[in-house]
Order: sequence, then structure tokens, then C-alpha cells
Amino acid sequence: MADRVKNMTEGRPVSLMAAFAFPLILANLGQQLYMIADAIIVGKGVGVEALAAVGATDWSYWLALWVILALTQGFAIPISHYFGQGNKKKIRQTVAMSVKLCAVSGVILTAVCLAAACPLLRLLKTPENIFGQASSYLLTMFAGIPVVMAYNMAAAILRAFGDGKTPLIAIAVAGVTNIILDLLFVLGFHWGVVGAAAATVTAQFLAFLYCFVILKKMDLMALRKTDWAIRGYIIKSQCRLALPLALQQILIAIGGMILQSAINSQGFIFIAGFTATNKIYGLLESSAVSLGYAVTTYMAQNYGRGFYHRIREGLKGATLFAVALSVCISAVMIAAGKPVLSLFIDQTSADAPAVLDIAYHYLFIMSCLLFILYLLYVFRNTLQGLENPVGPLLSGIMEFAARVSVAWGFTRIWGDEVIFFAEPFAWVAATAVLIVTCLQTIRKLPDTLK
Repeated sequence: MADRVKNMTEGRPVSLMAAFAFPLILANLGQQLYMIADAIIVGKGVGVEALAAVGATDWSYWLALWVILALTQGFAIPISHYFGQGNKKKIRQTVAMSVKLCAVSGVILTAVCLAAACPLLRLLKTPENIFGQASSYLLTMFAGIPVVMAYNMAAAILRAFGDGKTPLIAIAVAGVTNIILDLLFVLGFHWGVVGAAAATVTAQFLAFLYCFVILKKMDLMALRKTDWAIRGYIIKSQCRLALPLALQQILIAIGGMILQSAINSQGFIFIAGFTATNKIYGLLESSAVSLGYAVTTYMAQNYGRGFYHRIREGLKGATLFAVALSVCISAVMIAAGKPVLSLFIDQTSADAPAVLDIAYHYLFIMSCLLFILYLLYVFRNTLQGLENPVGPLLSGIMEFAARVSVAWGFTRIWGDEVIFFAEPFAWVAATAVLIVTCLQTIRKLPDTLK
């Protein structure tokens, strides 16, 4: 398994990050594709109302998912630091504490989310004609939180070691399984939206199993009984990084849910159009997320080693790479947007043309401003790798404020068209804070090695 581990303290920064990010990009694209498969099969096989029902749960589920991603990423950052130092004992101990923290967090989060699912949908003004399907879908997804937590914990540990290949293979296997189960559960057994959710959770479980098998084979993961002893200073370090990231994601999601309530008040056709684009949004963002993971691992390993000059070089290279990648993706989405969006919409429905117009208008606006989102991930993840949780938290506050401003204020002044600009406006607000904070943090780093 040594060939899967990547030391990012040696070699050209951009080449290292690009090589690490590429399999993660493919993995995240695979994950998005099998989630898209849910939407396509539900939209085509069950109908526009079912598609709208799935879309009405987006922000509620993302709240849980983003908290999971933040916690698992935060718990794993110290692993990268110790990996950069070559401290195998600390790596084992930190991995053990990460498992304990994830187990406790998973149980608590599952209980809270299951209890809050239906009240959240009511709070978001989910239309009555889709409420039943939306609640069934969301409850099934929330029941699978322990599985999602387990997979993301394993993937975060692998990324801390510089391994981007294993998550790619895991998602490839899970993606094929998910599509097969979607067809079986939704079209074969006629389980509707519940079948789509069950297929997604089952696919995530398979992804976790594969990652677990690979981790067990790694020498770095040969945990001893003494490694499982509770170490408060390690847990404190992990929580110091993870909890602000989780709070940041909670703020972002709450802002998004407030915005979702404004979208829901427009009716199910508007919701369906936004849902179709939000599934594509996952594809737009997945490469940024993957690049962000590569940036965090690179920065954390070099920070742990004390190679501050490489941190500066890496930030410059990652910034240029992010802009170039986002421009290419935007061009593809603008050119191919309508045919892709049509995959989600039942063309026999009388509402199909209206849904498609709404979806493509939203997609075009986001594609034109996509480079801002990619810069957001570069600077946010740089700060995470440098153990600075304050900047990401401030950016989360700005995202929250931006979305709430659109939902509660700007729409009353300039009309419903402003809703289409809510996401880009949030990106701009967050990125401005991150750039200033990141540059200040890097200026304070010494010019020489520790």
C-alpha cells in the first residue's frame, strides 16, 4: 500500500496537488453522478413532483452532510501534520481518536436529524403536494448518517496520507451499485423516492467497506491496543479544528435553508428547475472540493514539516490552477447545459419547458461566476491546512449573511430574479474574507525552516 501514500513535502507543488486532486475529482464526479442518477430516475420514472420533493430536501440533507465532511476533515488534519513530521506513533494515536470522535458524533447527529426532519421541511414551507415524498426521502437519508460518517472518516484519513486513488475506486464501485439499485428499487420495486435514498445509502456503505479494507493493509494503520487510550490533548487539537469548520457549515446550510424557503414559496415548477440545476451544481463544485482536499493535505504536510516557502509556492500555483480549471468547466456547462438538464425532466410533462428554462437560466449564471467558487476552496482549505479555523468560520458567517440578505431583503427590492444570484453572491462574500485572512496568515510565517 506504500504506492498509495504520497509525501507532498518534496516535488513541484502544482504537480503534486494536481496529481493528488485528479483521482479525487474523478471520485467526486462519480459520487455526484450516482446522486444525479437518483434525480434522473426519480424525475423520469416517478414524475416532476417527485423530483421537486427530492429537491426540497437538498439544504436539509446538506446541513447534515456538510457537518459530517467538516468534522471528518477537521479530525484528520493533525494526521497530515504528523505524517509530514514522519511521526508514526502520533499518526496511529490520532487515527484512533478520530474513530472514537466520529462514532460519538455519528450517533448524536443521526438522532438529532431524525427528530428534526419533518419540522425542518415545515419550516422551509415545503408544498403540501410534495411534503409526504420529501419527508420519506429525508428520513431515509438521515437514517444512513452513520454510514456516511464512516465513509467520510475513512476517506479523510486516506487523504491525510496523500491517497487519492482509493476513494476513486470506492466511489466507482459504489456508483455502479447505486445505479443498479436505483433501477431495481425505483422502477422495479416501485419504492419511489425512498428507493432512491436507500440505493444511495447502500452505495455509500460499499464505498466505506472498500476504504476500510485498504486502510487495514497500510503499515501506518497497524493500531495497537495502547493507541486506543483516550488522549485529551489530541482530541482537543482535533476538536479545535473540526468544530469551527462544522459551525461554519451549519451557518452556510441555515442560510441555504432560509433561501430554500424563498425558493419553495415559488411553487413546485420553480423548485423542480432549481433541483435540476442543483444536481449539476454538484458536478460544478466537485472539482473545487477535490482541489480543496489536495490543498489541505499539501499545506498540512508542509506546515507540519516547517517548509513555509513551499506553502507560499503552493498557494500561487493552486490559485492559477483553480482559475484555469473553473474556466474550462464553465465553458462546457454553458455549451452543454440544456441537453444535460433535459435528462432530469420528464419531457412528456406539460411543465417541462418552463422547468428547463428556469434550470438553464440558473446554470448559466453560476457557470459565468464559477471561478469565484474555486478560489473560495483554495483559500479556505489553505487556512484549514495551516490550522487556522477562524478564517473559514468568518467566511461561513459571510455566506450565511449573503443568502439571508437575498431571501429576506433583496428579493423584496429587486424581485424574484435575485434568487438566481444568491449562490454567486455568497461565494463573493466568503472569498473576500478568505483572501484577506489567508494572506495575513501566510505573511506571518517565517521565511526559513523551523
